[in-house]
Amino acid sequence: MGTTRKTITVTEQQDQWIKAQIKRGGFTNDSEYIRDLIRRDQDSAKSQALKEAVQEGLDSGASDRTVSQIMEGVETRLRANGRL
Repeated sequence: MGTTRKTITVTEQQDQWIKAQIKRGGFTNDSEYIRDLIRRDQDSAKSQALKEAVQEGLDSGASDRTVSQIMEGVETRLRANGRL
């Protein structure tokens, strides 16, 4: 995976916070700390999308289809997408 160099501007207070996190031993440098924040944000977005999908399923109510009918539908979609 390639990398891209970025230049960011932070306040003095933010800079002190980053330095404190590094000093505590959690990170070796500013870049490592910022990358960790980005990874956490990405994970949070994935978690939110999963929560929304679960809620959508709950909101849709119970299905009147049998398990076999549901599985047939899944297989049909997978074949249509070239994944089966």
